Amino acid sequence: MPGHRFNPEHAHKLDNPERRKTLPPEQILQDFGIGEDDVVLDIGAGTGYFSIPAARMTAADVYALDVEPQMLQVLNEKIKAAQVSGIRTVEAIMEEIPLPDACVDKVIASLILHETGDLLKTLGEIHRVMKQGGRALIIDWEKREMDQGPPLHERLDVRELIPVLESTGFEIDSTRHIENKYYLLYIHKE
Repeated sequence: MPGHRFNPEHAHKLDNPERRKTLPPEQILQDFGIGEDDVVLDIGAGTGYFSIPAARMTAADVYALDVEPQMLQVLNEKIKAAQVSGIRTVEAIMEEIPLPDACVDKVIASLILHETGDLLKTLGEIHRVMKQGGRALIIDWEKREMDQGPPLHERLDVRELIPVLESTGFEIDSTRHIENKYYLLYIHKE
């Protein structure tokens, strides 16, 4: 069971130039296809790495969910500084998403699923809040030793994650690997 949680004192690491070069949020979201009417849920939103650019792409709500109040405080400051609207910060755990059924068009789960205490429950919650035909983007660490990220034993191997997603009612659209460091998994709700 994962025990690693990102330390909010290291929030500055979430928005550094190297990460932006490797995982450019605007380009990734453009490729994901967020439309101007899409309601978006960003799970593990942190300091708004994906929430803020997503809010610039849609006129609908962007729910920025994070368990850490410190991260949401930083995010609220960044929202004001960026002068974006439509972001609703939500303090909650990903195993219990406090949103109604079938209310979200797009879900972003970036570098967060490895932290869940109950993967099946988390995926069930994502499935529950997504509209029929809704799409999700999962970004996580490759399961290999490296200087960054969570310990190897806490990482989710994409080959092991795919059957779990399928058993939860998702279909796999495509998988992409970046610099042997991250994988991007595009899925949709059947």
